[in-house]
Amino acid sequence: MNERALSTLELGVWTEQACLETNGQPTLARASATQLFRGDIEGEGRLEMLLTYHADGSTSAVGLERVVGRVAGRQGSFVLEHSGCVEEGVAKANFAVVPGSGTHDLDGLRGRGWFVRHPDRPGALTLHYEFG
Repeated sequence: MNERALSTLELGVWTEQACLETNGQPTLARASATQLFRGDIEGEGRLEMLLTYHADGSTSAVGLERVVGRVAGRQGSFVLEHSGCVEEGVAKANFAVVPGSGTHDLDGLRGRGWFVRHPDRPGALTLHYEFG
């Protein structure tokens, strides 16, 4: 990937509902959230996540997020596929741009990245990307 985008990521609305709770087993839940991107990526994301809560208090999650906005001044939308966890209150995830999901000026966007969010602070996001 030739280019790098750095942004902050602010969590907006978060709603969550347990899907499966079984004694002695990790709880499964579904969450919907909004996120604001500021920096080299500007815009809003709508995130759908599936989560599992472990007995030690950590969480594992996978999800998809549609981001509408700009990357390095190019406008459109794209979808990110997330895989992450929360350990000791710190959210960490790796993500990839879903191939073929870019629209308008973001058509052909490809990339991979990660973010880290500490409690009560915006997350720090890095995306390595290119257009192909």
